[in-house]
Amino acid sequence: MRCPFCGAVEDRVVDSRESRDSGTVRRRRECLGCNRRYTTYEKVEEVGFKVVKMDGTRQDFDRAKLLKGLEKACEKRPVSPRQLEEIADAAENLLAEREDREISTRELGEFLMERLRVLDQVAYVRFASVYRRFEDVEEFMAELKGLLAKDRERKKKKNKK
Repeated sequence: MRCPFCGAVEDRVVDSRESRDSGTVRRRRECLGCNRRYTTYEKVEEVGFKVVKMDGTRQDFDRAKLLKGLEKACEKRPVSPRQLEEIADAAENLLAEREDREISTRELGEFLMERLRVLDQVAYVRFASVYRRFEDVEEFMAELKGLLAKDRERKKKKNKK
């Protein structure tokens, strides 16, 4: 650390403590050149998450964009904003667990669709219709049939318990 008074680079840390907001560390330093004290604040640099698009380009993860897509899928459905925040939190946690801090749009979309499928099936179908870019009604119907089959299987397992 360079002393703001004399420009010397040698100093010693006299006191160190976490700030109230717990995101920064406050340090009192003493310059070994002029013996004056000064305060520094250190904050961990956050490395952003990346989303790898279908064409191979990388884009910064945008929580607001993710939430906007979820909100659109859940429009006029009995889904609370808190539930959508929880899905966004889960997506961020998924990214944070990765060493490379990257995820493909395919994997992220599948992750979100699975969460929506459990939360609200209509929202799931809405999201899937945009995400999977259904070309025609047959593709859309196939997705609905698959959803209904999974739902029947889940109910059978539940009834056997």
